[in-house]
Amino acid sequence: MELNLTKPIVFFDLETTGVQVGSDHIVEICLYKVMPDTTKDERVYRVRPADAQGNTVHIPEATTAIHGISDADVADKPTFAELAPELLQFIGDADLAGYNSNKFDVPLLVEEFLRAGIDFDLSVRRLVDVQNIFHKMEQRTLKAAYSFYCGKDLENAHTAAADTEATYEVLKAQLDRYEGVAYKDFNGKTSCPVVNDIDALSAFTANSQWADLVGHIGYDPRHREVFNFGKHKGKPVEEIFEQEPSYYDWMMKADFPLSTKKVITAIWDRRKQKKIDELKAHFGQG
Repeated sequence: MELNLTKPIVFFDLETTGVQVGSDHIVEICLYKVMPDTTKDERVYRVRPADAQGNTVHIPEATTAIHGISDADVADKPTFAELAPELLQFIGDADLAGYNSNKFDVPLLVEEFLRAGIDFDLSVRRLVDVQNIFHKMEQRTLKAAYSFYCGKDLENAHTAAADTEATYEVLKAQLDRYEGVAYKDFNGKTSCPVVNDIDALSAFTANSQWADLVGHIGYDPRHREVFNFGKHKGKPVEEIFEQEPSYYDWMMKADFPLSTKKVITAIWDRRKQKKIDELKAHFGQG
């Protein structure tokens, strides 16, 4: 079954220096763009990981053992900051899809764009995480998913191109397999959510309880932002910032992803604006 698209969707996969969104870097990225008319365009880039000053970041040997990309392989490649304008132009306003992408690939891609001074806007695009469909409906890995859904062995696993194209094939096979299949969520609600519609797939695979991209900030039942970590876990962010302003300063200086800092800054600014509005109302009444 081909995807029912109203605009382009980019399947993508990253190979990286590690798994920490706030500190690791992309060393390879594959972008597989599928258009509404089913035409496709694929781009694969090797990337020299670099810090804010442009100094090369070492790829740990343990990581190289997984994806096969070493410091020597990317020594003459452009940094992400140098590639960013080209990547941004290629992606355009396309939706994004990947395997485990909502938890890792999307946050790290956004992080790299922010490091390059570009605010990569997720509000104009839907996110489809193929792994979430797989885990909710079957519970397994990309290699197993490819074998399970497509009946083939995944050759060259842990290369961005092979993983990206396999993800695209798996999603199409999932649409065929789960057409009309019921799913019961944690609240006991039954639906048939795996349908050929990017809005529906995005909603089904979204991390709706996260306020930021990596889950440091979540939502409580009243839809207030709360901390998902540390000594204030479960407590409203705005209340803690009111009681302990230094906690905001600590988070901004600590090694949190820039995308998380963007969220807490918005909460901080919202809190300040409330105080300003309250003062204006008070003195206006007086």
